[in-house]
Amino acid sequence: MAFIGSPSSKIWTRLFSQSGVSNGAKLVAPSVASSIHLDPVDIKHSPENALKRRRLPLRCGALSKKVGMMPYFEKETGKRIAATVLQLDNNEVILHRTPAENNYWACQIGYGNKSPENVTRQMLGHFAAHVVNPKEKVTEFRVKDESGLLPVGSLIKPSWFKPGQYVDLRSISKGKGFQGVMKRYGFKGLKASHGVSVSHRSGGSYGQNQTPGRVLPGKKMPGHMGVDTVTIQNVQVLDVNDETGTVLVKGSVAGPNGAFVKIQDAIKKPTPV
Repeated sequence: MAFIGSPSSKIWTRLFSQSGVSNGAKLVAPSVASSIHLDPVDIKHSPENALKRRRLPLRCGALSKKVGMMPYFEKETGKRIAATVLQLDNNEVILHRTPAENNYWACQIGYGNKSPENVTRQMLGHFAAHVVNPKEKVTEFRVKDESGLLPVGSLIKPSWFKPGQYVDLRSISKGKGFQGVMKRYGFKGLKASHGVSVSHRSGGSYGQNQTPGRVLPGKKMPGHMGVDTVTIQNVQVLDVNDETGTVLVKGSVAGPNGAFVKIQDAIKKPTPV
């Protein structure tokens, strides 16, 4: 690298003057000059652009409770379909989440009613600040933009969803306790005949020898099974009833009876009109 005043810099100056650079010639080609942008570039990894890229529903969802399963018969064909009954009870919009304060759009929804004696003082203050009765369960539903926010105090009924549309259901699966690899992951197990001594349901060898001499993270081993957040996508709504406050969906839903289930428009299907 040549510094100003050094002999090498004088040589470069002499070469440039001989080549005609000082006479108005340009060292940068026009094609390169046209590709240079002096305006600030939009940062693609900013939280605002990340929110735009994220795939989110356009409408707010509802919080329900799983009642059980029942047969449902189609009116046209009489076909029998296994359906799950989801109960909506006093779903009320408590507050909004905005990018200015929380970096995302969302509605906070409260389900049911609860005695103030069984609510902590912190949550009592939260409900009092937003002028709503104490709720049995509180959760949030993220939406794509501001148009998906419902007015605070709005009551979401089963008719918010339409028969025939598709929804995504999110709930907590049943707890199975501590289970082995055959039940937890569907392992085949060891031989049931000769050569196996009271280890038929074992998972086999877990570790290695001296290298690396340990069990690698993520190895499928016996452990706690269940109590996981399960999302079932593209579930069809069979029927809705505002009088009973129920929504019938096709098929089974993860979790025991009495489990809370979040219902929201399917992100992989068209938004209902």
